[in-house]
Amino acid sequence: MRRLSSCILSLVLLVSAVGCGSKPADSKQTQEVVNKSENKKQVLEVALWSESVKDALTASINKFNEEHPNVEVKVTISPYGEYWTKLKTSLGGGSGPDVFWMNGPNFYQYSTTNLIKDLDPFIQADKSYSTENYYQTLLDLYSYDGKLYAAPYFFDSVGMFYNKELFDKAGVAYPDETWTWNDLEEKGKLLSNSDEGVYGYAAHTVISQEGYYNIIHQAGGYIISDDKTKSGYNLPETKEAFHFLQKLIDEGVSPSTKTQIETKPRDMFISGKIAMLPAVSTNSGMLHEALGDKLGVAPLPKGKQAASIIHGIAWAMNGKTKNEDLAWDLIKALTNEDGNRAIAESGYTMPANKELSPIWVKSIPSLDLEIFLDAQNYGAVYPISKDGSAWQAVETKEIQSALLENRSIDDALDKVAEEMNKILEEENK
Repeated sequence: MRRLSSCILSLVLLVSAVGCGSKPADSKQTQEVVNKSENKKQVLEVALWSESVKDALTASINKFNEEHPNVEVKVTISPYGEYWTKLKTSLGGGSGPDVFWMNGPNFYQYSTTNLIKDLDPFIQADKSYSTENYYQTLLDLYSYDGKLYAAPYFFDSVGMFYNKELFDKAGVAYPDETWTWNDLEEKGKLLSNSDEGVYGYAAHTVISQEGYYNIIHQAGGYIISDDKTKSGYNLPETKEAFHFLQKLIDEGVSPSTKTQIETKPRDMFISGKIAMLPAVSTNSGMLHEALGDKLGVAPLPKGKQAASIIHGIAWAMNGKTKNEDLAWDLIKALTNEDGNRAIAESGYTMPANKELSPIWVKSIPSLDLEIFLDAQNYGAVYPISKDGSAWQAVETKEIQSALLENRSIDDALDKVAEEMNKILEEENK
């Protein structure tokens, strides 16, 4: 989910204080009354990395301020590459935002070190809030030791966007749910034009979530076993997946790994230099804005089976926040039915509430966004473990080095599996 913002944006929502009431109040209300009487505003700090949700975010904060007019909510949106460094440094120092975005790869680091709060006590005490209609995949992703540590906000999956204009020019029929790897290779060759610098497909070898994670599962392999004790990188199926990606590069159907590092495939797709781009559903609005009716989307082509990586973002609470009741009320406003409807209507991606997902499907009428929703039926959950960042660093280094230096990809994958298994063994002691 991903690096959609290139600059730091601060969005400050201010609501004027009003006079205090005279009816009895609980401790939370009492604190608000004290603040009002002193003409002071309480402040909640919020952090995330994508400005694409700012309209939905603003709508939810406005709802929150209807109940808490004396609270100032300050939102900081940082580039993804900076977000985690800033967040971990501030939380580790005892400060940081009260409420912030959490993703799968980083979840265990925060939930196992008390950097974020267990939300179960808040949910159990709040009869107005329910996770009943949340996608179970997201609830499982953000639970640790049977407790929910982050409230799911939205759900995403991976599909294949394509440029209709390039297909029409090459006389190739648009992709659909019947496509397989064979179709991808065959049609990819027809769509490629070396004279014009056009590639048929982006065989992602630099990006995992949108690229090789999907291909591994389509080949019948896996990244990490279900019990999180074993790497799947040394499996024959996983090696087959990378051989297929390398074949597409060697045949000129896809940009090389070096080219993908130098120029993002998404940028090449927008500029008409790639005909087919595997990408997360959160790219739908941005790609449609760039390409308009030239844009189409289809399910990822099947290998031995269909597969699409499933992920999503959740809202977490600072483990040391001094405003936990207010922070919970804000998380509730962001992720309850109104909050889910706001994210669905924004066109960004599917909300965590599965009953409201059809709203998002209709948000861009020219695109068949239903394919992202259908991916729940055959999706593979984004792979995580307690020290996932450690083995993902090994994974990235070994795979990219092998492809850049033209070394044996099989040897690289064996090395990843060896190092990953050592990390997993330590995790499970």
